[in-house]
Amino acid sequence: MSLFGGIEAGGTKFVCAVGSGPDDIRDEIRFPTTTPEETLGHAIKFFRKHHRQTPLQAIGVASFGPVDPNPASPTFGYVTTTPKPHWAHTDVVGRLRAALGLPVGFDTDVNGAALGEHRWGAAQGLDTFVYLTVGTGLGGGGMANGKLLHGLMHTEMGHMRIPHDRTRDPYKGWCTYHGDCWEGLSCGPAIEERWQTNARDLAPDHPAWALEAHYLALGLVNIITTLSPQRIIMGGGVMDQHQLFPMMRREVQALLNGYIQKPEVAAQIDQYIVPPGLGNRAGVLGAIALAQDAPAT
Repeated sequence: MSLFGGIEAGGTKFVCAVGSGPDDIRDEIRFPTTTPEETLGHAIKFFRKHHRQTPLQAIGVASFGPVDPNPASPTFGYVTTTPKPHWAHTDVVGRLRAALGLPVGFDTDVNGAALGEHRWGAAQGLDTFVYLTVGTGLGGGGMANGKLLHGLMHTEMGHMRIPHDRTRDPYKGWCTYHGDCWEGLSCGPAIEERWQTNARDLAPDHPAWALEAHYLALGLVNIITTLSPQRIIMGGGVMDQHQLFPMMRREVQALLNGYIQKPEVAAQIDQYIVPPGLGNRAGVLGAIALAQDAPAT
């Protein structure tokens, strides 16, 4: 069986794995995201060891961004204008290719997770769907007509603008670029800054979660009416608060107000807005899927 390497390159930590799918992960390692030299060095050491034992076919990287995922671009495989210290304009793919001599598949973390969900998880059999992660930030990716979403660069769903009732919620927003965009009102750090406590310490019936469900639903309605996805998959640390799913689904139906007359939304919404089928391994498994699809060099 062919083996592949996958890197879930997060702004906080890297997860590296070797395998061929959910039922075949041979090894996995996690370490903090520090400088590019140190962090990519850890990844290269891990994959070199495995490549010596059993040759790897390719490496896949599902990365935090912004990134350049266009293979025809001179900066393909770069983390570009990220505010994360030391990482702006880092050639991730170039360093991995030079060190390992292997093909490298590369995309955003959310597109990678979407590809993993399409291959093995909650998006199997679909050709148009959205994958969202709500955690340290809020990002979205997915497929349209069977192809991962790309265009001028990649989707930045977290930075759409949504209504902000400052009477109900005077919080200014967390996003350093836009303040109260969707990410700025809904991500994990926004919850903690607004309520001045760790989100994990908020009780399930705390008003924070009703407000969070409302904000998430506002963005979801924009996605539903714009892209018409066959399913929306939502992962990330914030979505570990499982009480959010029923609250959010009700809000989506109320905001749509009967406009979408499809049974998936009107009567089966618990199967329409769902958690990842791959759980918290969607990212690293998605990176392995990107490796499987990497063109030979």
